[in-house]
Amino acid sequence: MTEFASYSFRNDPNVPPHDQDKGLIVFDHECIFCSSFIRFIFAHDPSGRFLFTAAQSPLGQALYRHYGLDPTDFSTNLLIVDGVLHTKMDSFATAMRCLGFPWSLLAVVNVLPRRLANAAYDLIAKNRYRLFGRNETCLVPSKELRARVIE
Repeated sequence: MTEFASYSFRNDPNVPPHDQDKGLIVFDHECIFCSSFIRFIFAHDPSGRFLFTAAQSPLGQALYRHYGLDPTDFSTNLLIVDGVLHTKMDSFATAMRCLGFPWSLLAVVNVLPRRLANAAYDLIAKNRYRLFGRNETCLVPSKELRARVIE
């Protein structure tokens, strides 16, 4: 994957403006596993470090395109922290580190060779609908979570 400068999306007129003071997680809202991950992050992020947007949203689509990713293949969460893009297992490890102890211990996955870690991530991502199911309707988040979702 190509390296991008921090906050490179700021120079892309196709990326809608959004709050850049917090980390942003772009996730497949149709995936039950991915939506559950977002609920987990929300529940363990009392300081509100993260905002969320669906990969299918205008912002999600624009970010996928900006980073040269297929805007119809949502097999990786995008995590943008301090303007830096993280994908696949690195996105998971970075999110866990940001949550602090004890969750930061899960960032140990980054000691695995990147190729092996990403292969495991890809295996789960490829089979996520079959293993965990798919949301047939939009799940209505709580008022608190909705306040941190960018449509």
